Amino acid sequence: MKFRQRRCALLAVAAAGVVALCACSLPQRVSPPALDGQASLGDLQVATLGAWPQSAWWRAYRDPQLDQLIGLAMRTTPDLALASARVQSAESAMRAVAAQAGLSVNGSAQWSRRRMSDHGILPTEFLGISWYSQADIGLQMNYELDWWGKKRAAVEAAIGEMRAAAAQAAAAALTIQYAVADTYFAWQADQARLGLAGDRLAAQKRLTGIADLRVSHGVDLPDEAQVAHAQLAAAREQLTALQGSARVRLAGLAALIGVPMDRLPPLAPRALPEVAQGLPADASLNLLARRPDVTASRWQVQAALRQTDVARAQFLPDFSLGALVGLSSIDMDRLFDGGSRVFELTPALHLPVFNSGLLKANYGARRAQLEAAIASYRSTVLAAVREVATQALTAQTLGERRREQNEQLAAANMLYASALSRGQQGVSDARDALEAQSRLLTQRDSTLQVHALALAADLSLIKALGGGYRADAGVPPRSPGATTSGVPSR
Repeated sequence: MKFRQRRCALLAVAAAGVVALCACSLPQRVSPPALDGQASLGDLQVATLGAWPQSAWWRAYRDPQLDQLIGLAMRTTPDLALASARVQSAESAMRAVAAQAGLSVNGSAQWSRRRMSDHGILPTEFLGISWYSQADIGLQMNYELDWWGKKRAAVEAAIGEMRAAAAQAAAAALTIQYAVADTYFAWQADQARLGLAGDRLAAQKRLTGIADLRVSHGVDLPDEAQVAHAQLAAAREQLTALQGSARVRLAGLAALIGVPMDRLPPLAPRALPEVAQGLPADASLNLLARRPDVTASRWQVQAALRQTDVARAQFLPDFSLGALVGLSSIDMDRLFDGGSRVFELTPALHLPVFNSGLLKANYGARRAQLEAAIASYRSTVLAAVREVATQALTAQTLGERRREQNEQLAAANMLYASALSRGQQGVSDARDALEAQSRLLTQRDSTLQVHALALAADLSLIKALGGGYRADAGVPPRSPGATTSGVPSR
């Protein structure tokens, strides 16, 4: 009895010494990084009368064709299917990690028939049998005590990866929505410019006919006709270029949606919508919660931080408790007798003794991944701020250009009206009116192009502002010591 007590005491002292040795090599816990909670837009001087985009932001343009195209893209594009698959994979991984953190119970039932060797440790002559049957029925339970928080940190890391994947899926959806809207409105701009190009070509044909007639009668030199023919060729070239551009836009729409061109819904020309300028008044405060890419980066930092906790806990001993309850008998008739009961209780201590080099390497790799995630987050924030500032200033500049273009268009309209009046009064011939019409059409084309650029800038600003995404629930902590829904602070 005393020998057993001494042996248990020696084992306890040895275990305590190994635990102390493990504690000596234990690295310091990594503190949660201080991540910016607000986006500093600096002294950006733009209008702040705008509102945050809604979740279905494209409906504000009141274009049923655009609604149909984006709805089709959300159902058929391969990129969104891939993003959805990544979210499902992350959810499954999270559930698998969470399942490993609890109590595991396994049931078993087996029966075997064996023949014993006549020359074994127990000769068959001594036992009196050569064949015997063995039947076992039991439940085996195992529970690993999470004293150091390793299992909890692994679950939190998996939750972070899952939520990062969900935010990345939202970012992919926003990218597709933006691309479809941008390509669709570019096609509409081409359609409007095609109408103007056709009118200008018709006017230039009349001017060329008049020039040919004047040259044939010796009124003008042949150079005048050559100039008119060159301008006619330029008008035809522009019409051809616009027709090709429109076809390329349709091919782009089909590729974005993921369908052949002949399966695109029929599209009719529509006037370009007007755009509202300005940033939300609280853009610098809420921008980071409105951007899915920033939210995904923040969750990746959170997951990497928890992975460092998992790697750190590997330095410490694991405690587990196993139990077995069952029935075992070599006589099937007596399997369910009380004497066939089997009980086993197995406390276990697992100590990392000679693998500290591997543990340190693993911990160093996790620290490097955390630093990379932090750097990626800060880079994403800077890119978001730069994108918002750039698009806001671009939209403001284009707004000013549109005002100037409208003034030029009004002047061109007045000149055209004056030329028509002179022609009706017989003061000038038809060339003045045709040339004034050509200049008016050119000015209308320039005004339309600036309008299309302003609309493209409006779309880019909507994308830069997050396109209606909100990370209200389950946002990871923004500063050390903060807590989040589902992810407790450590």
